[in-house]
Amino acid sequence: MRYKLLGKSGLRVSELALGMMTFGEEWGWGASKEESKKVFDAYAKDDGNFIDTANRYTEGTSEKYVGEFISADREHFVVATKYTLFMKRDDPNYTGNHRKNLVQSLEASL
Repeated sequence: MRYKLLGKSGLRVSELALGMMTFGEEWGWGASKEESKKVFDAYAKDDGNFIDTANRYTEGTSEKYVGEFISADREHFVVATKYTLFMKRDDPNYTGNHRKNLVQSLEASL
C-alpha cells in the first residue's frame, strides 16, 4: 500500500480508504458484523489505514464497528467521520455545521 499526505495535515494515509457505510444491517441491507470484520481485516492486512464512516451510517453501527475493529491499534488508523447528519430529526441542535453538533458528534463517536 502506498501512502499520501492528507492535505496540509502532515498525516500519511493509504491511497485507498475503507468506506464503511454498509457495515451493519440496520437499513435492511449491508454486511453483518462478521462479514464487516473480514473486510476490515483484509484492508488492514494490506496496510490500509484510512477509514471513512459517519454518525448516521447504519444508525451508528458503522462507528461502533470501527471502534471495536481498530481498538487494538488505534494510533495506526486515521478515521474520517461526518457529523452534520441528523441524530434527532426534530432538534436543530443535533444536525448541521455548528460547534455544538460537532462536539456532540465527537463525544458520541469516541
